[in-house]
Amino acid sequence: MALSQKQQGHLIMLFVMSIFGLNIPINKYLYSSELLSPMAMTLLRMGFAAIAFWIVSLFTKKEKVEKKDLWILIAGGLSGMLINQTLFAIGLGQTSSVDASIITTSGPLFAMILAAIILKEPITAKKFGGVIVGGGGAIFLVYSSHQVSTGQGSALVGDLSVLSAQMFYAFYLVITRPLSTKYSPITMMKWMFLFATLIDLPIGFKYVAEAPMFSQTDITPYLLLSFTLIGATFITYMLIPLAQRRIRPTTISMYNNMQPLIASGVAIFMGMDKFTIEKLIAAVLIFGGVYLVTVSKSRADVEEEAKTA
Repeated sequence: MALSQKQQGHLIMLFVMSIFGLNIPINKYLYSSELLSPMAMTLLRMGFAAIAFWIVSLFTKKEKVEKKDLWILIAGGLSGMLINQTLFAIGLGQTSSVDASIITTSGPLFAMILAAIILKEPITAKKFGGVIVGGGGAIFLVYSSHQVSTGQGSALVGDLSVLSAQMFYAFYLVITRPLSTKYSPITMMKWMFLFATLIDLPIGFKYVAEAPMFSQTDITPYLLLSFTLIGATFITYMLIPLAQRRIRPTTISMYNNMQPLIASGVAIFMGMDKFTIEKLIAAVLIFGGVYLVTVSKSRADVEEEAKTA
């Protein structure tokens, strides 16, 4: 049986968030071991993705981007790539993983509000309820966990950085959604990462050049970095526009709530944590929240009802 467009979008985001969920402890390890700074990681991700997408574009159909759309791609590259990843990296380096996981639940709320303002998407009772239920499930999961890690810097600065990162990511999802049906993911990403890299290069080059990572010989950190660059940057950002074509920004952002759930699943699989009734309740709330947002009425649904009324 063939999957519907919405089902494909959900599967794509489930895969993307699984990668993002695995990437958080990997980045936390690289920061805490002082092998890489958040600023160095950001430039490495931007630069690698820019090079990778431009190389891939040489073997795909060429698409001419309209000048007015280039401005949106610049804004998308700044908000969704450079600013979002920089703020999240800085926040993760200074606050605890617990706080970071809780604050990521604010993403769907930002996406819902921005989609209402920019795309005129309605804020229905089901959508609002889904955001609250899903966020509550993620927060419940984090608070019921016994594995609480501490931050290494100013918790307030770290928390505010992660919160700001969610806002910029939501803005990116909303403003680039119309372009996701107009251009291929390769075209969108090669331009957004190029703009992000050019702007970040004068700032981040020093941090990359001075990173202890590249003066040591242990292979493990390089493998972890490769996962971040290839999996959590190139592959995931190529898939997000495909999901944007199929499901709404608020729904996509709802999948942020799955990151602590995925982290718990990995910990259980590795024998670092145990399955509990609290985790089951949290999973039901998170998936229930995603379901409510999914079945809520979109702008197209409301317009169609108005025509037939």
